[in-house]
Amino acid sequence: MFSKNIIFQNFKKKKTQKKLKIFYKNLVENSKKKKNLVNSFTKSYSYSFDKDKIIKLKKFKIFQIYGMGGSSLGAKAIYDFVNHKIKKKFHFYDNLNLKNQVLRPNKKIFNIVISKSGNTLETIVNDNIFSSKNKLYITENRNSYLRNLALRLKSEIIEHKNFIGGRYSVLSEVGMLPAELMGLNSNKFKRFDQLILNKSFINNLLSNVNTLYDMVKKKKTNSIILNYDESSYSLFMWYQQLVAESLGKKSNGVFPIISNMPKDNHSLMQLYLDGNKNCFFTFFDVLNQKSLKIKKRKIYKDFNYLKKHDVQSIKSAQKQATKNVFKVKKIPFRSFEVSNKNEETLGELFTFFMLETILLGKMMKVNPFDQPAVELIKKETKKILI
Repeated sequence: MFSKNIIFQNFKKKKTQKKLKIFYKNLVENSKKKKNLVNSFTKSYSYSFDKDKIIKLKKFKIFQIYGMGGSSLGAKAIYDFVNHKIKKKFHFYDNLNLKNQVLRPNKKIFNIVISKSGNTLETIVNDNIFSSKNKLYITENRNSYLRNLALRLKSEIIEHKNFIGGRYSVLSEVGMLPAELMGLNSNKFKRFDQLILNKSFINNLLSNVNTLYDMVKKKKTNSIILNYDESSYSLFMWYQQLVAESLGKKSNGVFPIISNMPKDNHSLMQLYLDGNKNCFFTFFDVLNQKSLKIKKRKIYKDFNYLKKHDVQSIKSAQKQATKNVFKVKKIPFRSFEVSNKNEETLGELFTFFMLETILLGKMMKVNPFDQPAVELIKKETKKILI
């Protein structure tokens, strides 16, 4: 559906509503506008950092990234998904931990502090405790704590464009600057321009959104990711924030849940199969990976059939068995199978999930770009601390 790198099996296709086609057309048109979020998905997007200046940072061996939510989840998804191509070490400070590993001050460590608002409490605290003097800040060009701190420290500041929300920022400076420092090519992540020329991609995207909208209307609102690839866990942590913050409004929303497979066959699968029918599922797997071999001499007679398999083929059998049972029980699901873990593949997944979320938000008549309820917690926390 996307390219040779991704095999996509959609939900049962339904006729796409006319208004959804209009929403999609508007998104494509907006991608041509320089100060529009969707423009950051394209190769024409103009970064606020100079790649030539980034070259000087590549001398560092270790990078520490400080950021909450969308400020770090995208970069972490990239680092974990294509780690086999990355030689540098990246550490992520993306929560408040009472006990966190503190790396000794080292000239080979560089710190990247990311906050759209420049006032993110957890990022300010972690930067204060764990970072060293080698650093740059990615933040909006406005009066804020972190921007003022950067000016005081004479640290480099990369502008976080104000029209790009954190959870949609992975293909902007927020995700692509770390990607460049990982030794990856940021241009290869930009797949929007090719995908919108692919009729199969467009048809599957719109049909997919239309089906999701129908399920939400029928109160099927639990989006459960059956993830068969450990290195993709961070990708779905990114997806979880994208969907939850974008659609969870006006007493409505989609609840994204990550289920680690096949482990959860022995804990949650009973609920998935025989519990409330308020769920839809996404199978996700990476194919053709190196796999541990079965030690044939240690297999006894009753399980002789395992001798011709490795761990990957056993997982594949469990995945196919689950799909077969889902079909019998008429449980709605779609499936992504990745054949190549690289920048292009991940860029296509990022693009698909962001377009899907924006379009679904439009259909649900919610603003997919704000997060008003979260701001209440921030204000209340400040009142308590003061």
